[in-house]
Amino acid sequence: MNRVKAILSASGLVILALSLPSWAQTRTLPTQTVTLSGTVETIDHAKRVVNIKTPDGKFETIDVPPSATRFDEVKVGDKVSITYNNTVSARLKPPGEAPVNTTTGTTTAGQGERPGGTASQERVMTATITSIDKNASSITFTGPNGWKYSRRVVDPTGLEKLKVGDQVDITWDTSVTVAVQ
Repeated sequence: MNRVKAILSASGLVILALSLPSWAQTRTLPTQTVTLSGTVETIDHAKRVVNIKTPDGKFETIDVPPSATRFDEVKVGDKVSITYNNTVSARLKPPGEAPVNTTTGTTTAGQGERPGGTASQERVMTATITSIDKNASSITFTGPNGWKYSRRVVDPTGLEKLKVGDQVDITWDTSVTVAVQ
């Protein structure tokens, strides 16, 4: 699970939610779970980055948040297991409803001999549809702080119910559990 893969996976799920046929209610996609295990190969303590070699010989880069208080206990050669869960929901906003842009989260440090723990975060933002290309079956959104995303829509019939200027509340619920053996 490298940084780019995690971001693209979450963003791709948003578009799947938006292509669902009915906009009368919030649409939630099934939770996406990614599990990664391997051996710690390198650690950059200053940048809080760990490179893990998986059993198939691939290398994955993991960003470690400042809330991981036992990060300094992780050593090259440690065996780690990481589980990432991501659930995305989207809701067409009624006209006049105030936009949202919130992030909340919690962390729980592992209490055992070895470092580990769980972090969860909920991100809710209002995004505005800025472009719809029915010929290419694609849609573009903009959100807070210059966030912009374009994507091809799998089910183009969902585009029929949307128009440029519509606002959508997008919610990402993510959790990461790390265990060091």
